[in-house]
Amino acid sequence: MDKQVWRTRLMRGQWFSHLPVSLQDSLLKAARLRQLTAGQRLFQRGDSPCGLYAVLEGAVRVGSVNEQGKEALLSLVEAPHWFGEICLFDGQLRTHDAFAAGPCTLLHIPQSVLLALLEEQPAHWRQLALLMSQKLRMTFINLEQLSLMPAPTRLAHRLLLIAEGYGQLDEPRRVLQLPQEQLAAMLSLSRQTTNQILKELQGQGIIGLSYGEIEILDAKRLRALATI
Repeated sequence: MDKQVWRTRLMRGQWFSHLPVSLQDSLLKAARLRQLTAGQRLFQRGDSPCGLYAVLEGAVRVGSVNEQGKEALLSLVEAPHWFGEICLFDGQLRTHDAFAAGPCTLLHIPQSVLLALLEEQPAHWRQLALLMSQKLRMTFINLEQLSLMPAPTRLAHRLLLIAEGYGQLDEPRRVLQLPQEQLAAMLSLSRQTTNQILKELQGQGIIGLSYGEIEILDAKRLRALATI
């Protein structure tokens, strides 16, 4: 996979595609390819900052696990998303765990390399701030929904967000590679409740279900449910 392929895949995302070409070139020049096997750890909570990542293929699970083994899944990061920028700003330790959800191909820009680039071109800090602020905005929205919205509304809204790449994809996806247990963990719902809501949506012809996949059949009706 050469750098032109990297660029083509990353250009599908809003953040990278709107960067100045000079910054795109600098990031691609500094990037290193990383391959992860299913379940392989990328970093864990408490690790030192290690840089910025972009997903080219596959997905990365970002979350944490308590002493009882219960997982809080914050996000399933898929192509062409970038992540890991928080530690770039504060220099603090990693806040969560990141594991490959399956075979995964990433681009990695080491922390020291990226800081050197930003030292030479400080105007580019704004682009990195925009990457972080977009995620902060989504965090506030999710917290509000957790407090105020019923479970079916939250689920419908999250499916649409995932389909749209959390605002990063120009063309929403129709089929989501998303096991029900992962969706349940992201919504802080039980697997049983999540399955019941999905079955009801399937019965209404709004979505289709198959092993490890959710297909959006009627995005308009799903959006109507998400805004109740």
